[in-house]
Amino acid sequence: MKTFKGRDFDERLNAAADARKAMMQRAAARIGADDPAQRAARDAVVAARDARQAEKAAAKRALQEREAAEAAVRAEQERVAAAEKAVADAARAVTLAAEQKAARDARYAARKARK
Repeated sequence: MKTFKGRDFDERLNAAADARKAMMQRAAARIGADDPAQRAARDAVVAARDARQAEKAAAKRALQEREAAEAAVRAEQERVAAAEKAVADAARAVTLAAEQKAARDARYAARKARK
């Protein structure tokens, strides 16, 4: 039986280099072709991408503005609630002080009545 005689290493390297060179030449030929239809198609793709990006940026800006407005409304509501709570606490403190004074006066009057 005959032994397999494959290509030696240098031949394989040269064949791979030739294949790479051929691929590069084909790619360069495609890139070099300045077909107006292809250029128009690429320009349309670029314009569409730019439009999508601008629309996305505008939507993001609108969302941020809406969130900022909602945060401002929430902050105002919290401020109003805090002010109402402060007024209620002050009214409770005044009422409590008046009740304590009335109780103290009643105890004082009771002590005076016993004497």
